[in-house]
Amino acid sequence: MGFTTDLTENDVIFGGEKRLYKAILEVKERYNPAAVFVYSTCVTALIGDDLDAVCQKAAEKTGTPIIPVNSPGFIGSKNLGNRVGGESLLEYVVGTREPEYTTPYDINLIGEYNIAGELWGVLPIFKKLGIRVLAQITGDGRYNDIACSHRAKLNVMICSKALINMARKMEERYGIPYIEESFYGVADMNRCLRNIAAKIGDANLQQRVEQVIQEETAQLDAALAPYRARLKGKRVVLYTGGVKSWSIISAAKDLGMEVCATSTKKSTEEDKARIKELLGQDGIMMEKGNAQELLRVIAQTKADMLIAGGRNQYTALKAKIPFLDINQERHHSYAGYVGMVEMARELEEALYSPVWAQVRKPAPWDMEVS
Repeated sequence: MGFTTDLTENDVIFGGEKRLYKAILEVKERYNPAAVFVYSTCVTALIGDDLDAVCQKAAEKTGTPIIPVNSPGFIGSKNLGNRVGGESLLEYVVGTREPEYTTPYDINLIGEYNIAGELWGVLPIFKKLGIRVLAQITGDGRYNDIACSHRAKLNVMICSKALINMARKMEERYGIPYIEESFYGVADMNRCLRNIAAKIGDANLQQRVEQVIQEETAQLDAALAPYRARLKGKRVVLYTGGVKSWSIISAAKDLGMEVCATSTKKSTEEDKARIKELLGQDGIMMEKGNAQELLRVIAQTKADMLIAGGRNQYTALKAKIPFLDINQERHHSYAGYVGMVEMARELEEALYSPVWAQVRKPAPWDMEVS
């Protein structure tokens, strides 16, 4: 749940600390949350309110953890905001509680945001294997779980651009190793499970992983067969950022599709190296992708489809090609084995929609009158 202090001009002039303190006490009284996170905005950062002092005073008064997050919008991009949030979790939350019990198979998922409920498609697989996800940071995360996350045996990074600082510092402080994985595509999901089992170093777990992979891929192959037949050889341009810029290439390849170009926006150097490896020599890597550049690349590659964030759908409409929304605004989950079927269904529906045949026909007023 989110709340705002609704600062007035008076607060901006005389300081908003009293209003913040009052707001925290009210939230505590009305909702009794496990913790309260307080995010500063540009205004409160500019007027110099002491966020840390107010949070400390409120925590002493309420007996509830009150966590300051100094992330006013002007400090930088969304990724930097995530990292600042990660620093606050490390400083005020991680390691403040002990779990009721631990197992040799405890892991944390870091940089996973449960977009469109993706996490819920992956958790049953971990449960089947006997792997316990101690904390999800931060998709569908719970304060008490994150507070106990220092007892995990392994951190699994999903989006390194956002929270790599957290994984590195947890390795330094608590000796928890980390690996970077993806839940998109059959090959990547299989590799993720194998790498987790290998890193935990349990022979029984490795055996269980192979068994689950065999069962899941057999079911998946049967479910994907009709889609693969209709998607094979279709050419796509991918315009997204971070971990998705290479993990979606892997998923598209699993379906027999060819990714001709992808963006490297918000991608780390490691992401770019993976993109290069997956795309091959002829693949185009776009650093910037304005509408003009995207239209040029679509025409150059003779792409059948654009996979991008919602704001680029109009570019696809201009190019008269189908479009699939891949970013956080979407309503369909594409992660894990179940997500692969969902992605195939969405791709097939978009590509074979009868509207495209109509859109590509000359307009009635452009046709010569016979």
